[in-house]
Amino acid sequence: MKTDLIYGVEDRPPFKDALFAALQHLLAIFVAIITPPLIIASALKLDVEKTSFLVSMSLFASGVSTFIQCRRFGTIGAGLLCIQGTSFSFIGPIIATGLVGGLPLIFGSCMVAAPIEMIVSRTFKYLRNIITPLVSGIVVLLIGLSLIKVGIVSCGGGYSAMDNGTFATWENLSIAALVLLSVLFFNRCGNKYLRMSSIVLGLCLGYGLAFVLGKVDMSSLNVGMLMSFNIPQPFKYGVDFNVSSFIAIGLVYLITAIEATGDVTANSMISGLPIEGDSYLKRVSGGVMADGFNSFLAGVFNSFPNSIFAQNNGIIQLTGVASRYVGYYIAAMLVLLGLFPIVGAVFSLMPDPVLGGATLLMFGTVAAAGIRIVSSQEIGRKETLVLAVSLSLGLGVELMPDVLQQAPEAIRSIFSSGITTGGLTAIIANIVIRVKEEKD
Repeated sequence: MKTDLIYGVEDRPPFKDALFAALQHLLAIFVAIITPPLIIASALKLDVEKTSFLVSMSLFASGVSTFIQCRRFGTIGAGLLCIQGTSFSFIGPIIATGLVGGLPLIFGSCMVAAPIEMIVSRTFKYLRNIITPLVSGIVVLLIGLSLIKVGIVSCGGGYSAMDNGTFATWENLSIAALVLLSVLFFNRCGNKYLRMSSIVLGLCLGYGLAFVLGKVDMSSLNVGMLMSFNIPQPFKYGVDFNVSSFIAIGLVYLITAIEATGDVTANSMISGLPIEGDSYLKRVSGGVMADGFNSFLAGVFNSFPNSIFAQNNGIIQLTGVASRYVGYYIAAMLVLLGLFPIVGAVFSLMPDPVLGGATLLMFGTVAAAGIRIVSSQEIGRKETLVLAVSLSLGLGVELMPDVLQQAPEAIRSIFSSGITTGGLTAIIANIVIRVKEEKD
């Protein structure tokens, strides 16, 4: 497929080019990786020591998982520049599980349910008439549209700014606008180094403006953090199991398999690879298999299920670097971040508007990738109906989550996500809707 990539999937960029690209991916995913463990730890009222360790292990597990996805070991891994990180989709069921049995039940249930996604990966070739490019494109589109809300909230200053009454101040919006415009400007430059470093340059300019405006709080850095070091300890908190938690988390693994299918499809398209045929099926099957395997591995190292990050497909498109070897650099950086908490602390000091200005554009490109996948198919009356019902229900739940407030907790936990609702609707509608075309 025709692309304007600087480096393709199998190209090996020089060290400085690879490092530039890896750093931009890292900046885009760091907050996304550490946010789920922070939310879960807060809901379970864990102490500072446990919370810190969970965050570190999330970074460590993401690094190992990313390496497996990019390197591909046998049938495990997509062999693309696929970045994995802690999944937001599991937060609801994990909190519900943790309130019943604590961390041991969380890790045990996540590990026992992970093979569900691995089994789905081996049956993908039999499901291709169900999980079609149309379905995958709808899921990718919903992922992008759902993430845009996250990006715009960050542009305004984040949820903390909503609480203290500083949301959407001119300072926050100015910082976000500077980052967004800077990324666009550098991305349109003819110099490949400026294009590849467009996100980093935009973030640096935004960080500088935020510092001048007094938005960077350095008080959280201390000597103890500089001296700390985390050692991965398998099964540190033990494991437990019950059937109800297995079912709740297992259902999410099914949805994650659909999301991973969409992400690998979008990555393939952006990377100039076909989204049909045996090679495509091999990439998707390997990517979904690694998704499940890496989630099991994350449980071993006291972390939460992993999934392929959609926003990194946007970075590939913006930078023009699709080389899977860049993933090795990203994996090493994530492992180091997990071992040395101080490095992560520096990243976490970055104000929300700085990240918001960059991620807003990235999330938009994810949605655009979904549109490209859908538009690459022939759109008839059936496809239009599938699109209409999937987007209506998916975006409807996303925009008005209170519509489920009278539903049982089990239903709310599954369908509270627009991605889940829209993805399941797309699959069911694609199977059920039959259109008899009239012939002239």
